Amino acid sequence: MRRRVLGDAHVDRAEAAKSQLDAPFQDLITEGAWGTVWASDKISLRERSMLTLALLAATGNFAEIPMHVRACANTGASRDDVMEAFQHVAIYAGVPKANHAIKLAKEVFAEMDG
Repeated sequence: MRRRVLGDAHVDRAEAAKSQLDAPFQDLITEGAWGTVWASDKISLRERSMLTLALLAATGNFAEIPMHVRACANTGASRDDVMEAFQHVAIYAGVPKANHAIKLAKEVFAEMDG
């Protein structure tokens, strides 16, 4: 599932960077996030992308937003979907968080277009 959502290049880079020190953590997130949460068929990958982006922005975990914006190309979440998720963040978690998330998304979209 991790490869399906994030792509082979991302997973290959992450695996190459894995060390003995962080291998248990990498296994935890691979099994928990990708093997359980993302692998569930209860909601679509598109919906998971939107939820993930909104949660990352709402909690101020901005470093992973670009990765998950890129992943939308694999999950079916459109650019409009991304913006709708960040609209919710603005109302329920704060305009500054949404504003920063939108800035990051715009940078990724420009990179993807270029």
